[in-house]
Amino acid sequence: MTRVVLIHGAATDSRVWDATVAALPDTLEVLAPDRPQSGDMDTEIAFLAPLCVDAFVIGVSGGATLGLELAARGVPLTGALLHEPAAGSLAPGLLDHVAAGLASGGVEGFGRALYGPAWNPLCTNASLEKIAGEFAMFGAFEPTPLAVPTDRIVLTVGEHSPAQRHSAVAALAAHLGSRRRVLLGVGHAAHLEGGLADPPVLEAVGVT
Repeated sequence: MTRVVLIHGAATDSRVWDATVAALPDTLEVLAPDRPQSGDMDTEIAFLAPLCVDAFVIGVSGGATLGLELAARGVPLTGALLHEPAAGSLAPGLLDHVAAGLASGGVEGFGRALYGPAWNPLCTNASLEKIAGEFAMFGAFEPTPLAVPTDRIVLTVGEHSPAQRHSAVAALAAHLGSRRRVLLGVGHAAHLEGGLADPPVLEAVGVT
């Protein structure tokens, strides 16, 4: 049975995957863990790596960034669909509006700025301190060459995401040599907008 691991980003927890889990076929073993949200990349990878060995990883935002880091560190993934990960110096200023939201509105300002109206405060129990630590971790991320076959990794961007997101995903896919796909009808919060359990999408990236 194919195992699928769903990795959440900052200011969210496993609850954001409820609709995706319900929509995925029961022929899959689906895990949606609550990460430590430690603000330390090594800690997050140490938690995720044993779950992700020989699994297909789906991640959004910070969860997608962690998926890239797992692949860069050589965790043997069967594949990954990574939606709008951080791109480091390939996309300067990409998260400036999120930093502004955090500074002006705390947890809610951060969540709304990052994910848009699909996010609400019930998506997380994390403290402001924890979210700020996560944001710092993801803000410091720099993509490095993948240690798994690049054709197994699909970077996605939402049709309704801003141009800067499209440019960032294009630059990152070119830099890493991975595949790239546009998810129709969604923006950054694809998991909250129904875009990650669509059978044609899953078939196209090789999870079904």
